[in-house]
Amino acid sequence: MVTTLVILELLIVLALIFIGARVGGIGLGIYGMIGVFVLVYVFGLAPGTAPIDVMMIIVAVITAASALQASGGLEYLVGVAAKFLRKHPDHITYFGPITCWLFCVVAGTAHTSYSLLPIISEIAQANKIRPERPMSLSVIAASLGITCSPVSAATAALISQDLLGAKGIELGTVLLVCVPTAFVSILVAAFIQNHVGKELEDDPEYRRRVAAGIINPEEDCRSVSVAETEVNPAARRSVWAFLFGVALVILFGFLPELRPKGVSMSQTIEMIMMSDAALILLVGKANVGDAVNGNIFKAGMNAVVAIFGIAWMGNTFYMGNEKVLDAALSSMITSAPILFAVALFLLSIMLFSQAATVTTLYPVGIALGINPLLLIAMFPACNGYFFLPNYPTEVAALDFDRTGTTHVGKYVINHSFQLPGFITTIVSIALGVLVIQFL
Repeated sequence: MVTTLVILELLIVLALIFIGARVGGIGLGIYGMIGVFVLVYVFGLAPGTAPIDVMMIIVAVITAASALQASGGLEYLVGVAAKFLRKHPDHITYFGPITCWLFCVVAGTAHTSYSLLPIISEIAQANKIRPERPMSLSVIAASLGITCSPVSAATAALISQDLLGAKGIELGTVLLVCVPTAFVSILVAAFIQNHVGKELEDDPEYRRRVAAGIINPEEDCRSVSVAETEVNPAARRSVWAFLFGVALVILFGFLPELRPKGVSMSQTIEMIMMSDAALILLVGKANVGDAVNGNIFKAGMNAVVAIFGIAWMGNTFYMGNEKVLDAALSSMITSAPILFAVALFLLSIMLFSQAATVTTLYPVGIALGINPLLLIAMFPACNGYFFLPNYPTEVAALDFDRTGTTHVGKYVINHSFQLPGFITTIVSIALGVLVIQFL
């Protein structure tokens, strides 16, 4: 039976999550740590396990990605993507989101999509395609890329020895389930998105902006001309160095027998990606100072602080009330395991982080005895933060679409990202449940 004391502790945890999310940035970590202090010193719970392994993986991966950015590698990749997208303008609703997804799969962070969104918007507008269609799905695809990435913090958390790694789940299994199901779900969503809204030239907001002189339909798209025409050999080499590191991570993930005895996949990712950062800086002739001053490094460090506080608070609360919570949840989850996916979705809305959602709630799923393969199939449910249109990638998409077709409605939650978000989440989870039947 859930006692009044446990309910009070839960309300405090939820309140601090809400406050931290509203503050943004490192707010989740700061207020999460307040929660740890209150649970330990006021309610007398023993401190839970801090997510040190996950934090170290984030540091290693973000260091490599920041080195790639400092060397100009990201700009080079954007130029390559821009050339490809401009050659296939009629299929921008398909290729735009898929390109964003691939970028995030490789880099392990959705922040790489910022460079692609203005290109996608311009190509769509120039070809009289409603930008809302590829833009909204591209944002969703970027988030979905995180749950398919071999080097993302969320995937690292999932396969850590604290979670599914202890159940014998390796990186290869996660990728076998999540990558194909995500790809198919993006294609399904793109097909539907092609029929969303009025055609661009019939859209009243677009016509209003043209009439007001805010938009000139005849102007050329020049915002990424430098990235598309200037090739930096050092930047190109840095990209190959980064991809080499990602390839090694995938190799050791699919073939765990190649790892020395006693070396976990989490430790392997940490060693490879941190070492790869040195290689990237060397071949890319980049300045170390530039790496730590880029937006990727800053966003990554925000994630480290956020996960440190929020995940430690969640673990402290759960471990301190494990028997009570398991008794209350076990019958419900056992009769309908899919409800755990709903819980993941709702928590991700509050936490704004797949990794934080995984480290906070997956220990509960494991303790309740949910099939580890089913937990992998439910992984895309951690992308639920699209529900409220205030995540940075959503805000960026709204700003980059100068036509106004990508929008937030009168009631806030009726925005452009809801339909592609729910389609990709539901389709990828449903396909994941089907795929695990063969594993």
